[in-house]
Amino acid sequence: MTNRASGTFEVKLNPQPQEDQVGDPSIGRRSIDKQFHGELDASSKGQMLAAGTEVKGSAGYVALERVVGTLNGRSGSFVLQHSGTMTRGVPQLLITVVPDSGTAELLGLAGKMAINIVDGKHFYDFEYTLAAAP
Repeated sequence: MTNRASGTFEVKLNPQPQEDQVGDPSIGRRSIDKQFHGELDASSKGQMLAAGTEVKGSAGYVALERVVGTLNGRSGSFVLQHSGTMTRGVPQLLITVVPDSGTAELLGLAGKMAINIVDGKHFYDFEYTLAAAP
């Protein structure tokens, strides 16, 4: 059975220094620090890599974040994987639960999350299933 959770969240993205001789300096790295409210009552920490282009409004990013808290009353943690692109201002974003990353009462969690930003406020809509862990 598919379940839904929705609510708001705050996010802090902090630039991280380029590591010596690791990767390309044009790819930025940021730490992620989020607080979710609503049916997902949790915090998360993670890392993001992003790259812009010479074309205004075109960019891409990937990120991983570990979410710890409660989801509709069930406690545990899980990992979200982000893959986002912006093509001349048109966004495309896929956020999915990393398979088998759920712990405690969130074992067997699978799903995807949508994010909407309205007037500077962040909203999430999380569609998920909870199957028995193998």
